[in-house]
Amino acid sequence: MKEKNHVTIAWTTAQIDAVVKDLANLRLTVDLDLVPRYPYFGRKIYPLGRCKEIRDAVFAELQTQLQQPKGEGIALIRDALDKGAVLKKIWGDLRGVYFQNAMTLGEWYLDVSNDTVNPNKPRVEVLPLAESGFSHISSFEQFVKVAQMYWGVDVYRNDVCPALAPFMPMVYVRDDGVSWVGEANDDMLAMTMANEFLAAERILPTLPPPPKTLLQQWQTVLSGVPHNEFLHGQGDAIEYCQHYRAQQYHVGSRVRDSAVMAYLALPRGIDYAQQ
Repeated sequence: MKEKNHVTIAWTTAQIDAVVKDLANLRLTVDLDLVPRYPYFGRKIYPLGRCKEIRDAVFAELQTQLQQPKGEGIALIRDALDKGAVLKKIWGDLRGVYFQNAMTLGEWYLDVSNDTVNPNKPRVEVLPLAESGFSHISSFEQFVKVAQMYWGVDVYRNDVCPALAPFMPMVYVRDDGVSWVGEANDDMLAMTMANEFLAAERILPTLPPPPKTLLQQWQTVLSGVPHNEFLHGQGDAIEYCQHYRAQQYHVGSRVRDSAVMAYLALPRGIDYAQQ
């Protein structure tokens, strides 16, 4: 039986333009709400860095518009859904240069936050997924390569919380000195669980250890956090990967959820005063 998401949608250039136009109008609508809520992302002015918030807001508004399509573009999306195509949110690596939140409709790539890296680009981009340069993140190596380029970070082995490293094997330091532990988004955690911590086990030996001063600063921070084995457990991060796999911590969500709750007890970032 043919999978729904593989329904062929053959849009003409004029139809693509209509879809872009209607999605751009939705984007303008959500911008009115998002700009006052998210005026800055660090030192960057909206929409820079807000691809997730924009994508999610447009996706939600689109659900309402699809009930009674008014524009030709929304009607084309509704027609594709009626024929069995699937509209879903995606996140991943775009052209090996940056991370992006977008949507797919069958084999079409719908990016309603195309200007969140370069504000001079059009707000919306619609093209065949195969031509988009988008790919899902399948390894920490792929993730780190993009993170270093896109975020401008140094990436270290998570010796800060080695018991958490099978889930989140990295510690970052941004160029302004802010350091944090990662990566805790749903997509990366799903990848980690699906390969039974092997992705973390592969990346850990390739990452440099954090500088002693950074490790000491994190240890000072951890001393003020209520005890949690994921945060305060001592040992070798690779051995933790092997132990968690043997214990089948990748099965189900109980242990993952506990790891995420532990992560949430950490500060979102600390100021690393390099010495």
